[in-house]
Amino acid sequence: MVKKNVSKDVAEQILDIITESLDDGKANDVVVMDLQGKTSIANYMVVASGTSQRHVAALAEQIQMKLKTSGFKATVEGEEKADWVLIDAFDVIVHIFKPEVREFYSIEKMWSSVANIRLVAK
Repeated sequence: MVKKNVSKDVAEQILDIITESLDDGKANDVVVMDLQGKTSIANYMVVASGTSQRHVAALAEQIQMKLKTSGFKATVEGEEKADWVLIDAFDVIVHIFKPEVREFYSIEKMWSSVANIRLVAK
């Protein structure tokens, strides 16, 4: 699959919608990884935790709704089980995990050597 890169301004607008939605939905431990110039898959990766399967699914649904309302499309995987939901929103990739699943996969650790990681303050 070839990624269609959007402008930096649009990627940042999408990132703002996502992080605001996660904050509004009371997501835990939200981390933004700046991947610009490090990989062609995305400019940003966002990792967050929900407290339960229902919370993970609700966070993913809210992100999709806010993106759609703003005129952006996203591809979503994992909503049925909702242990780990992946949202591909152009140049922003979002991973929403249940805490134990996030700990098991350690996405931040895997990407820490190439990404500038910042914790999103609440």
